[in-house]
Amino acid sequence: MNSKNTVSFDFTGSGILVTGAAKGIGRDIALSFARLGAVVAATDRSADELDFLRKEFEAEGLRCQTFAADLTKAEDCMSMAKAVLEAQGGLDILINNAGISFPESIIDLDVAHWDITLAVNLRAPALITKVVAPAMIAKKKGVIVNIASNACVGAILDHAAYCSSKFGLDGLTKVMAIELGPKGIRVNAIGPTIVLTPMGTQVWGDPKKADPVRAKIPMGRFLQPKEVTDLVMFLASDAAAMIHGETVLLDGGANAALY
Repeated sequence: MNSKNTVSFDFTGSGILVTGAAKGIGRDIALSFARLGAVVAATDRSADELDFLRKEFEAEGLRCQTFAADLTKAEDCMSMAKAVLEAQGGLDILINNAGISFPESIIDLDVAHWDITLAVNLRAPALITKVVAPAMIAKKKGVIVNIASNACVGAILDHAAYCSSKFGLDGLTKVMAIELGPKGIRVNAIGPTIVLTPMGTQVWGDPKKADPVRAKIPMGRFLQPKEVTDLVMFLASDAAAMIHGETVLLDGGANAALY
């Protein structure tokens, strides 16, 4: 007898919040979940960019609720999350995607840049989860996926604040997992290498800059946004029902080599 083991993603009716959703990876995640039936709430700092995102949704016959918020501000993180819960009547999936970086050496470290990086990349996921998790606990079901970086397991030159925030997000993911897992909520993180979003392509478009980095990746290339989205959807689906408390590296083997 022939049998086929296939996984198809269906998020019909699932409420999802994506942070940093107006551009790049977040945009791709939000659109992809909507195409699979999810009720998407998108947040970003720029109301104008969120308006553009909403028009993209509407052009495909999709709906997106948008919530402008400055994740460097603790009160914005929490008020935005409360507004999403009220608008959606709960939440099934939280994607903590928003991130920021200010490349600079440790001796040139700007304190303001440090504070902003830690606020957006680490504190915001904690505060948003603080608000969202009780609603998930009430239903005894929920999924949280934190977008970290392969910089959560190794250093990048001139990225002290960024690496610190992503190492912290890896630790936060594990704490969230042991606290929320017994209450029915699965929590994981993803650690991508460089992703060729429009901004990523602009930053890494110069072969002189990109080739030495790409040479350290055994698979020999950078990521496309869809590859991050596909892993997010897998971790959010029932196919990943026993994957919990993990940071899954999506880096083409970049962190596999000892030297």
